[in-house]
Amino acid sequence: MERTDELLQRALRLEFLSIEEGVYLFENASTTALMAVANNIRQQKVPGDTVTWIIDRNSNTTNVCIANCKFCNFYRRPGHEESYITTIEQYKEKIEETFAFGGEQLLLQGGHHPDLGLDYYCQLFSELKALYPNLKLHALGPPEIAHVAKLEKKSHLEVLQALKDAGLDSLPGAGAEILNDRVRRLISKGKCGGQEWLDVMHAAHKVGLTTSATMMFGHIETNYERMEHLVMLRDVQAKKPEGTKGFLAFIPWPFMDEGTILKKIKRARNTCSGDEYIRMIAMSRIMLPNITNIQASWLTVGKQVAQVCLHSGANDFGSIMIEENVVSAAGAAFRFTADGIQQAIKDAGFQPRLRNQEYEFRVLPEHIKQQELDSKTLIVD
Repeated sequence: MERTDELLQRALRLEFLSIEEGVYLFENASTTALMAVANNIRQQKVPGDTVTWIIDRNSNTTNVCIANCKFCNFYRRPGHEESYITTIEQYKEKIEETFAFGGEQLLLQGGHHPDLGLDYYCQLFSELKALYPNLKLHALGPPEIAHVAKLEKKSHLEVLQALKDAGLDSLPGAGAEILNDRVRRLISKGKCGGQEWLDVMHAAHKVGLTTSATMMFGHIETNYERMEHLVMLRDVQAKKPEGTKGFLAFIPWPFMDEGTILKKIKRARNTCSGDEYIRMIAMSRIMLPNITNIQASWLTVGKQVAQVCLHSGANDFGSIMIEENVVSAAGAAFRFTADGIQQAIKDAGFQPRLRNQEYEFRVLPEHIKQQELDSKTLIVD
């Protein structure tokens, strides 16, 4: 008990706890103690009773991928009859629908397509920005940047600068999974290693791109590897250039196992309870004192658990996505409308505020105030 109290007091002072200290807290501190400390730190970092949310659309450039991740039901091999590359006409329809629903951002990701290189993405981003100058592109992710860099034999910095010049606004934290390479070799061998993921993010911070970070847990990783993941992110954030924001947010979610190869071959199952997810949200706030925003993944854990997370260190409720294909393909079944997400935040005792990707408040579009979005089309960054 004495060591637990000492570590919690150090956490309240925003000190960097070690991996071992994080493991000790996670395995020994009570849920209520972790929640209380994490909520206190949240109030230090983001004072008040505001909880943010965003409207965006998670669209996919392509479902063709050669990474062969064992937790993914979304991808198709090159030449598969169900493979596709999204066309400009399809993007136009998606973007205009997003604008009509009050969104301003496209979360654009895809697979490791062997034939889509830097020129393709630069041309795509330039064309989309020419058509829609106000569109925000929160696009690709470290594994895709690493893939393109290998195809082009260019550095991460060169690829990121070219994409930024073409219209990339920010980089999502996709493909982090667990950053320890023991885990990555077993679940996502075809993706970049953990260190390269971190290197891409550091390069993104160098060119002035804001980013987010994620963690998919609850499969074959250990508690040590979870805490190691958090410390790795914290260390990259500590190295961001002066005057840049670096990681704006951290979003952890549990492994969705429905129909995945990882479940069949490795016998990995999602055993993450609501209590465990709440504890991980609290530990994220405790272990990441230099990342301002912590997001609760309602898409994977549901409304009630996500609401408790708002009292456990989280200050953001994520997105109502007008489209989401990857996590849903593995069993994430929860849905929200604009009215529903705001009511859920209010019911948890907080005030909802619409934001953009930079975590700046947006004025709620008038038509959203008047009517609920069409629930059949709405389904996190």
